[in-house]
Formats: sequence, C-alpha cells, structure tokens
Amino acid sequence: MRVLRTTFLLTALTLVLITLGGYVGGRNGMTTALVIALIGNAFAYFFSDKIALWSSGAKPVTREQLPRLYEVMERLAAKASLPVPKLYVVPDAAPNAFATGRNPRHASVAGNGGLAPAHER
Repeated sequence: MRVLRTTFLLTALTLVLITLGGYVGGRNGMTTALVIALIGNAFAYFFSDKIALWSSGAKPVTREQLPRLYEVMERLAAKASLPVPKLYVVPDAAPNAFATGRNPRHASVAGNGGLAPAHER
C-alpha cells in the first residue's frame, strides 16, 4: 500500500509540474518540467532520509555511546523481523524521535537527547 501511495504522489507531482511547464513554456516547457520532475522525484526517493537527518541536525551514534538505545532497537527489530536501523541523536533537550528511510534496509531512527537517560548523554 505504501509503494502505491508513494507512486501516486510522485506521479501527481510530475503531472502538476508538466502541466505548469506546458502553461508557461508550451511543448518545450513541458519537456523541461518533465526532466526536472524526474530528477527531483529520484532525488527525493533516494535521499529523503538523508535530507530529514541533515535538516534535524542528527548525528550518528555508536553502541559505545548509547548502549541502552542499541539494546532497545535490537529487540524491537528482532520482534518485527527487521534489520536494525542506523541510529542517530538530535541535539535537542525535548523528548522526541522519528524514523525515516525508503525501506527496512535503508532505515534510520533518530531520537532527541531528551530521550536518553542523563548518564548516557
């Protein structure tokens, strides 16, 4: 279902851009808009996780830095029969977290510093 929804949204965005390109520049505008849409959609699909992590200021963490976080994520991943995602910490005191990635093999989980116990920060 998620693949279908993503395909639908990317196709809709492409059609909107082609329509606008046609309105502004005729046939050449439509062609230019199609190329821009294809490049933009490919970039968004393959790099959206990195963009989300970069925009939040997330930094990768190691098992030595946050062993409890790694233990929790390993248990959750094992229960769901998924690979363990890459783990990141966002330098913010508010407790929050998000997951990103286009599939389980390219998944990342980022938690704000407010989620880690004080002795692990």
